[in-house]
Amino acid sequence: MANLLAGKVGIISGALNEESIAWKVALKAHAEGARFVLTNAPLAMRMGEINKLSEQCNAPIIPADATSMEDLEKLFSGAQEHLGGKLDFVLHSIGMSANIRKGKHYGELNYEWYQKTLDVSALSFHKMLAVAEKQDAFNEWGSAVALSYIAAQRAFLDYTDMSQAKAMLESIARSYGQRLGKLKKVRVNTISQSPTKTTAGTGISGFDAFYEYADRLSPLGNAPAEACADYCISLFSDLTRYVTMQNLMHDGGFSTTGISEEIVELISKANS
Repeated sequence: MANLLAGKVGIISGALNEESIAWKVALKAHAEGARFVLTNAPLAMRMGEINKLSEQCNAPIIPADATSMEDLEKLFSGAQEHLGGKLDFVLHSIGMSANIRKGKHYGELNYEWYQKTLDVSALSFHKMLAVAEKQDAFNEWGSAVALSYIAAQRAFLDYTDMSQAKAMLESIARSYGQRLGKLKKVRVNTISQSPTKTTAGTGISGFDAFYEYADRLSPLGNAPAEACADYCISLFSDLTRYVTMQNLMHDGGFSTTGISEEIVELISKANS
């Protein structure tokens, strides 16, 4: 790639530390010529290292609780003011489940936490796009991308309420993709990424075992975070102008593989 995003401006949310996919997206977007604003919730900013990323990319930080319409209005208006115009791309890389963090199994979910999971991890995307629409914040042919996971379509142990959050996230992308496509030719997509060793991913019980399983099942192996960042950049670029309302699998072939030779060998050894 060479200056794929030259002249483009946007917002990147969710960069916590160097393991974060959003962090890697920011570095690659900067290398491809983009200018952008970084954002995260105040609590996440205190826990993370976003100031370091801000310096590396010469990108200002506008803190925002993605569940707060007031915060999002300030984020989008502030980003346009700083960047000198409307936006070309937005990355939604936000997810949180107190139920997962506290080890609640699916039959004993705390419903207040469940609602918070949906609000933080899915409805926040709708709120972002609604604020962008009200402020007419997107340039034509802009791009909004959110990070999802295959648990939106399949049952996975210990992913609990985040499964429904990701399903809602993908549905929002389709519905708002139709709307923003008609209004401003803005495309909206989600990327269903391989299990990735981020702070959020490794907090899920049994993650290491599933990471190994997915890697052995996928013909290409698990897609690393850096490759996911490349995919995001391609979706921000003009090369994908007619890709919208899609959930794009970025998983090394995991989602369409029934069984692999490696898994057969593992089961055979276990049974012998």
